[in-house]
Amino acid sequence: MEFSGETPNPPLVPRRWGDLSKRVVSALVLAAIAIATAREGGNLFVFVWLMAGFAIHWEWQRLIGGGSGDLRLAVGGLVLFLAAILTQRFELNWALFALIAGAGLVAALARRGTRVWAGAGLFYAGLLVIAVIALRGSFPFGARSIIWLFATVWATDCFAYFGGRLIGGPKLWPRLSPSKTWSGTIAGVVLGGLTGTLVSIRDLPEPHRILPILALSFAAAALSQAGDAFESGVKRHFGVKDSSNLIPGHGGFMDRLDGFIAAAIFAFAVGVIRNGPSVAGGLFYWA
Repeated sequence: MEFSGETPNPPLVPRRWGDLSKRVVSALVLAAIAIATAREGGNLFVFVWLMAGFAIHWEWQRLIGGGSGDLRLAVGGLVLFLAAILTQRFELNWALFALIAGAGLVAALARRGTRVWAGAGLFYAGLLVIAVIALRGSFPFGARSIIWLFATVWATDCFAYFGGRLIGGPKLWPRLSPSKTWSGTIAGVVLGGLTGTLVSIRDLPEPHRILPILALSFAAAALSQAGDAFESGVKRHFGVKDSSNLIPGHGGFMDRLDGFIAAAIFAFAVGVIRNGPSVAGGLFYWA
């Protein structure tokens, strides 16, 4: 299989609320799966997010096009599987090493001019897989960390969506994302950060302090908006509207998870750098 670099969906301009019903139904189904598996944890959680990583890798490689498509997908899939297994065993250094080496190999398989993009796509998908598995596996705060991310990112998306449409006003960055407004972005970050804070501190044992958790929630909300802008920039660079048509009303998994990926990688990095009682514990323990 060779990728053409084109997607079949034309850049349609929907009515103001024309896509809302599809977006709501798709979001509810995905949210139900995400929450159920986050609470369950274990192999089911790993499997679901590994599948998400596979989908993102496929969408990214399809987006950039180029030769050796099947081989790039196969190599990337094996690397993602290996990284997931190593992360589940908390061999994080080896998981990251495997991801970096795999991204280099995928880049080498791509045609000239797309090699950096090809490797970056696998690295992007792999960091998501490593981040969420490491966070969820952090006893006893794994489930809490994932639910906090869900609450923060989903609230940010919702408030940004409705804030932008109800308030309107100047565009945030017309060249990159024509539909985004300052009003929607600010509403999303502020209310998303507050939502994440309220969810994360409920029944949280000592020692913890609310101000660091509030700052983390605001940072995660802001980065989720930045992640959305980043993915919009990637799609604009390659001249497509959606990464795929896998999710009705949302496009593809890249489109649906762009903000979550940025927030999850941020949370993972903070947890590792702080070196708390666990990766997730590094987010919530502030003595």
